[in-house]
Amino acid sequence: MPVGSQATVKSLTPEDLHDIGFEILLANAYHLYLRPGTGVVCEAGGLHQFMSWDSSLLTDSGGFQVFSLAPLRTIDDDGVTFRSHIDGSEHRLTPERSVEIQEQLGADIIMVLDDVPAGGAGENRLRQALERTHRWAERCLTAKRRTDQLLFAIVQGGGNIDLRRVSAKTLASLDFPGYAVGGLSVGEPKDVMYHVLRETVPRLPPDRPRYLMGVGAPEDIVEAVWCGVDMFDCVLPTRVARNGALYTRDGRRSIRHSSFRSTWGPVDIDCDCYTCRTFSAAYLHHLFKCDELLAYRLATIHNLSFFHRLMRDIRVAVDEGRFRSFRDEFRERYRCTDETVRLGQKHAHHAARQRVNRDPFQAV
Repeated sequence: MPVGSQATVKSLTPEDLHDIGFEILLANAYHLYLRPGTGVVCEAGGLHQFMSWDSSLLTDSGGFQVFSLAPLRTIDDDGVTFRSHIDGSEHRLTPERSVEIQEQLGADIIMVLDDVPAGGAGENRLRQALERTHRWAERCLTAKRRTDQLLFAIVQGGGNIDLRRVSAKTLASLDFPGYAVGGLSVGEPKDVMYHVLRETVPRLPPDRPRYLMGVGAPEDIVEAVWCGVDMFDCVLPTRVARNGALYTRDGRRSIRHSSFRSTWGPVDIDCDCYTCRTFSAAYLHHLFKCDELLAYRLATIHNLSFFHRLMRDIRVAVDEGRFRSFRDEFRERYRCTDETVRLGQKHAHHAARQRVNRDPFQAV
């Protein structure tokens, strides 16, 4: 699912996304509740009409965004009180209020409010968040009124395998129509994330969608599917596109590199997206060097096309019973971002978020 937190996938139109082939997007209840407000979206006829998207939508509850506002929020067993990162105004979010907001927005799939512990949290905090998430999941089920929306639960537990198993078993017993795995890709090494998935996903109902939240590197998608995951969302494809990083079957490449200055073919000869069919890598290099706005759109189209094609190829490989060989071939060919560099970038992004969160009036 491409991420359109504020009812838009940055730099693209709904027509662009349909042309690529996407049938579902993610929007964020936290951002839309604060701006423009659920009242405005309701006046428009709901989120689909507001953003002119006639296919499926999923809204995150906003739990991750609220809990990332560490200096601006306080948590208790009933819910969380937080200050807006936009204007500093105070708000109260409970499981019931989260469901109410998402029902007003009108997405097809909505998420429970969960307690998201920080990466590296100790066992006591992980256990507290787990028990709170389970109680809140039950409250969300009770609060749900609309019958035309699916409510997904969220498994927590950090890197603690025992807690993950308990969470999966507890939430599976509540008979949700879908299940998400949250609290990963928050700074832990990839082998820890994969171990958690291997031990958690098989314990979720096999006849329900299983969704890995906020994870979207190509190598992570392939490995997570191997573990049994069905759905993904991540800002990575669009965010790195705006920085000039383009995905290919061989790995991520920076279009800003001087080697592209006179490259008259496409960025990726294996890609049939609008960008690669129409423009040379040299032209894209020029656009980024000149900070032209078109650069962001073309790079985003390319990256989302890469991810859509990857998911299509995975589905075909699964259907044909050859996903093991597909996984092996992908791992052999695709060059991943260096782990040290990846963690450094993630920590730098988190630190930047925290600086903004300490001053809610600072421009985001």
